[in-house]
Amino acid sequence: MKELKISTTAVLYNNDELPADYGQLVEYAKSQIKRSYSPYSHFAVGAAALLSDGTIVGGSNQENAAYPSGLCAERTALFYAHSQYPDKAVKALAIACFTGGHFTKQPGAPCGNCRQVMVEFEHVADEPMAVILYGEEKTCVFKSSKDLLPLAFFAEAMEGEGTAI
Repeated sequence: MKELKISTTAVLYNNDELPADYGQLVEYAKSQIKRSYSPYSHFAVGAAALLSDGTIVGGSNQENAAYPSGLCAERTALFYAHSQYPDKAVKALAIACFTGGHFTKQPGAPCGNCRQVMVEFEHVADEPMAVILYGEEKTCVFKSSKDLLPLAFFAEAMEGEGTAI
């Protein structure tokens, strides 16, 4: 038997310390809140993806009365980015959450489905995608989406090639 230790690293910034390019991406993610359709949860999420050529695309969560039919902001932004710019890697993804009339004090974390989509986009591009989680009190930055899902599932696993470990 061998014990496997899995760890992750993130950098916590006071918002006035955030690097300018990340700050710009956060502001774009925050601007996407107004496009959220969240009449059921009242929890609006905005996302912004920075592509390798400097293009920024946004997304917001879209709910539906048939609740599982909605889509998270992260996947909305990533799927749009890939459909419109299929040859561009996503360099960074910023996420902001809004509820009760204000942005959340603490950074919101993406759901498991979004984490899986993020790591696959990163895996296919073969370069890291930073993930920036905004909160009014602090912003958390991961250098790679794989830090949010260290034992990710990839297509190679279906062929018996890739493993999580």
